[in-house]
Amino acid sequence: MGGEKGGLSYSATGVDIDVEKRVVKTLISRLGAGRRKGKKDVPGGFFTGLVDFGDYYLSLCTDGVGSKVLVASAMQKWDTVGIDCIAMNVNDMICAGARPIAFVDYLAVEKHDLRFAEEIGRGLARGAEMAGVRIIGGETATLPEIVRGFDLAGTCLGAVRKDRVITGEKVSPGDVLVGLQSSGLHSNGYTLARKIVEKKGGFHSPFPADPTKSWGEVLLEPTRIYVKPVLAVVERYDVHGLAHITGGGLENIPRMNPSHGYEITDPFTPQPVFIELQRLGGVSDQEMYRVFNMGMGFVLAVSPEEADNVVGTLRDMGENAKVVGRVVDGGEKGGWVRHVPLGLEYRL
Repeated sequence: MGGEKGGLSYSATGVDIDVEKRVVKTLISRLGAGRRKGKKDVPGGFFTGLVDFGDYYLSLCTDGVGSKVLVASAMQKWDTVGIDCIAMNVNDMICAGARPIAFVDYLAVEKHDLRFAEEIGRGLARGAEMAGVRIIGGETATLPEIVRGFDLAGTCLGAVRKDRVITGEKVSPGDVLVGLQSSGLHSNGYTLARKIVEKKGGFHSPFPADPTKSWGEVLLEPTRIYVKPVLAVVERYDVHGLAHITGGGLENIPRMNPSHGYEITDPFTPQPVFIELQRLGGVSDQEMYRVFNMGMGFVLAVSPEEADNVVGTLRDMGENAKVVGRVVDGGEKGGWVRHVPLGLEYRL
């Protein structure tokens, strides 16, 4: 890969990951004891929140589609972003081993349009079917003085038995990392991707790797939903940790257990969309693997003895899965991940 020195970066387009991390830490610090008051035994720190509920933990998480909605509006094609909205929530939820149960959506618009509403609804219904979750309600808001275009977000409720919750505590050096291929950009890094494409012809221009498609069509490829294959593995095998590769790229992997180090030794080959974005924007390898999923949308940590069976089960369910790396001793200060072939390293 590579990328030109002085090429585009996420922070240059207005999204600074380091600032976002500091903002999140500041926000959480101000929430204080009210965040989990009286429930110190409730695990925390991963991709979804948990609530004590008898023999179960209820799982609650929320997320949106982000600036991918701007691509949808530019293409006048809105029937896939509902899938993204469902996916970004349920893929986080299953990182605790929780099964999604119910979903509510929030659609904020500048003005109403019937074709637009029909396509949004169609995508949400398709995403819910793929995730095995029911949409039980939602909310729309017309906010012409606040919203330009639209924004789509949602909240998901799920549950996991306390004796089956996956906290990452079992992750240990020697474990194997199994990766699942992504379907493309999913719903992260679009501020950078959009700026690159807008400078090089726009969303209706031909996609260089396949001129039969436009850039907009490629960028609207929906986020892959991993619920069914991942929960099938969780039910059959002793999975130690799970990570959804979203914003932050490889930095999501140490979130499974920040006490250790993680080495990616056999990564997926990034799809053409990543190659072309990097080439056109002159983006460095270091930046690409921190902003985008680069071809890998989900990671499981399992024992070496179970790795082959886990990969086989995932492949039987239609996933492109393989062993991509390993968990190693993190040294005095863990919480890092290393892309071995490219010599890249990231810390939480």
